[in-house]
Amino acid sequence: MENHSVMSPNPGPTPDQSRPAPSAKAFRNALGLFPTGVAVITTITSDLRKVGMTVNSFTSVSLDPPLVSFNLAKNLHSIGDWLRADVFAVNLLRDNQDQVSSGFARARTDKWMHADCFAGRTSCPILSPNLATFECEKFACHEAGDHYIMIGKVVHFAAEDVDAAPLVFFRGAYRNIGDPI
Repeated sequence: MENHSVMSPNPGPTPDQSRPAPSAKAFRNALGLFPTGVAVITTITSDLRKVGMTVNSFTSVSLDPPLVSFNLAKNLHSIGDWLRADVFAVNLLRDNQDQVSSGFARARTDKWMHADCFAGRTSCPILSPNLATFECEKFACHEAGDHYIMIGKVVHFAAEDVDAAPLVFFRGAYRNIGDPI
């Protein structure tokens, strides 16, 4: 078997010789330079309690089958509810829904105070209005550092207003990306 690896002339320090790790704050600030959309993830518990939280970690995973994911902090107050959830809904927020996003981002508050919703096909709360909604069945959940990565199989989706602008988060604040397309 041939070895096709190429060594660089100056490979630099090995991982254990590298500079000290950056602070968590510096790391978070660097990550904040990547603009993200904002979503509220919702579910319903077995005793019919509505649970919801704001995320900016939503992403597509696969087209076939249709899979999406988001991240859950292990220290989340409602982590047990999320780990037991069989279904969830991803509600993409519009640019004028920063108050809704902020409400769902706060722990141990009435997250539903500024949110109108209805039960979707999976019985999960669907926020109205929204930009788009993806209703999912849990596909997998993976432990990753101080988070879990929740993957859902999309069983239904809808786009309310394809001309509306999204709510965007950049450098620690909500931003406007301009006029609707």
